[in-house]
Amino acid sequence: MATTLRYEDIVKAPKALLHDHLDGGLRPSTIIELAAEVGHPLPTTDPQELARWFVAAADSGSLERYLETFAHTVAVMQTASSLRRVARECALDLAADGVVYAEVRFAPEQHLERDLSLDEVVEAVLAGFVEGSALAAEAGTPIRVGTLLTAMRHAARSQEIAELAVRHRDHGVVGFDIAGAEAGFPPTRHLDAFEYLQRENFHFTIHAGEAFGLPSIWQAIQWCGADRLGHGVRIVDDITPGPEPVLGRLAAYVRDKRIPLELCPSSNVQTGAAPSIAEHPIGLLRDLRFRVTVNTDNRLMSGTSVSREMALLCDAFGYGWREVQWFTINAMKSAFIPFDERLQIIDEVIKPAYAKLLA
Repeated sequence: MATTLRYEDIVKAPKALLHDHLDGGLRPSTIIELAAEVGHPLPTTDPQELARWFVAAADSGSLERYLETFAHTVAVMQTASSLRRVARECALDLAADGVVYAEVRFAPEQHLERDLSLDEVVEAVLAGFVEGSALAAEAGTPIRVGTLLTAMRHAARSQEIAELAVRHRDHGVVGFDIAGAEAGFPPTRHLDAFEYLQRENFHFTIHAGEAFGLPSIWQAIQWCGADRLGHGVRIVDDITPGPEPVLGRLAAYVRDKRIPLELCPSSNVQTGAAPSIAEHPIGLLRDLRFRVTVNTDNRLMSGTSVSREMALLCDAFGYGWREVQWFTINAMKSAFIPFDERLQIIDEVIKPAYAKLLA
């Protein structure tokens, strides 16, 4: 079905983003400049060619191959100044795409090669987000950025990163996450960290149900107590298709509890979690009224933005402003900032804008 929505118009509409990796959204020109400073070799030093290389390298159908592309971005994010710059540019790029609220995640433990401490890494990123948000406001595109600290699921620092997140909770860190290859690294390996976060009344999401299936989702929710599911796309495996789809007990529980799904359509196609945008389970999950949100995952590797993801879904499923608003409010409802602050953005920014678009 063709959509009446144009990409250029979607860019201007307010959007909310919950699943975006800082090290997956660098500007190619920035990577080239920072790589030259530290002597890191790149596949090419032409910005356009480098952008194409990242998409092609990530477009393999393998999560493990997809993750290999991060060697180049992480390599140039090892100093306070580089982290601050990348975070500042991230806030500006998201704001230019019409994002009014974003939660951007990164793994502090991956940025220690040049003797920064974990706290110094976090402080540099938070400072960059503050700078970028201020510049965006001056440009007339205000954005609020919350930070999620990620622990790598194949490592053994999740308790340390959880404590780091709580330590910075009053300075811009709004949540915790674990990421990395799912197979062989179940979330229950990090149960101590999740129990600690629950005792501290702190929010967390877990990458689950992307490359691995229902057991990963079940563990993330029922053992670890995740507030949201990072991806969670494989919940569709617990739904029997048909004229009237039948939900299994886990799928029904996720829907009944309104557990948010941080779906990333283009990324899911790249890693083989979905065959195409048109065949992505987001269509079914939206029809069944799961708490679906639309996200970018890694803007550089997928050559995407929130507006592009929305435009792709509009083209594939015939969505209009009503659905784009629904996805946006779902994301804002599911954010890790306080309820009254979420409500303020919904009532004062999102709903008035879409009321004009729907008029």
